[in-house]
Amino acid sequence: MTPPALNPSPDLSLVIPLYNEADNVPVLLERIAAVLRPLPLRWEMILIDDGSRDSTAAALQAAVASYPELRPLYLRRNYGQTTAMQAGFDHAQGAVVVTLDGDLQNDPADIPALLATLEATGADIVSGWRKRRQDNALTSNLPSRIANRLIASITGLKLHDLGCSLKAYRRDLLDELKIYGELHRFIPAVAMQYGAKIVEQEVSHHKRQFGESKYGLDKTLRVALDIIQLYFFQRFLQRPLHFFGYVGLMALVPGGLMLLYLLVLKLLGFDIANRPMLLTGFMLIVLAVQLLGMGVLAELLTRIYHEPKGRSHYLLRQPKASA
Repeated sequence: MTPPALNPSPDLSLVIPLYNEADNVPVLLERIAAVLRPLPLRWEMILIDDGSRDSTAAALQAAVASYPELRPLYLRRNYGQTTAMQAGFDHAQGAVVVTLDGDLQNDPADIPALLATLEATGADIVSGWRKRRQDNALTSNLPSRIANRLIASITGLKLHDLGCSLKAYRRDLLDELKIYGELHRFIPAVAMQYGAKIVEQEVSHHKRQFGESKYGLDKTLRVALDIIQLYFFQRFLQRPLHFFGYVGLMALVPGGLMLLYLLVLKLLGFDIANRPMLLTGFMLIVLAVQLLGMGVLAELLTRIYHEPKGRSHYLLRQPKASA
């Protein structure tokens, strides 16, 4: 059941995915309330229980009476942080959305500063930078640094810490974004294709107090696959034939030259049946035809994606009011 929306619509929505964070929930809610209740804002907390196996859901249900700002969501199973975060975006009502982790490593005390920077800079996203990160150097810090550098080289987005969950977003931007897979780490990079203005701000980071970390060395493989996906969407979402066609031509040209060379030899009377080049040439030609065909199908899918629901190839934005 969808929780009832606050009336009137809030100025701020907090979106916080949770997975097996029962011990952290009471402390997290208390810290958020201590920071936000003194501010002249209408706000809500959307905490998403991502199919937790502990008593996280019970902790949220028990907290509703004490926190009228709380709007919990309960996913039927563990979908992963990206899907949980998207569920929060879908139900958020605030003009500004702030995301943070539910493990108490992000500090709610940084939220007012993020909101002030968002307003002062006119940015669409203010991304937190955990300059003094309190995580394992091998399993968390190192993969994140490698990913940040790769993303910067691919997209030109110069951020120190893409993986920090503590971020502030304008609602109109999130209405255009949909995240899948594991792309919650790279929302600013995804938002670049929508012309988003992104700034960075240093935030606090604390060691985990309760529960266990959800990250390990397998995160490195997921990050690598996400980067490949992000590169494709960044460069070829509107023209997939250019990607598949380019790779296909790289196979077609050498394959065609090999077979042409062997044809000349055959016409001159040489035996070509046992030459490895014959099989290589045919394999390259088959690969090229498959890639070109995939490119054509991808172009058709692109049109199917945009046209039935009238999705535009471009987005407009309202200019900021002059002072």
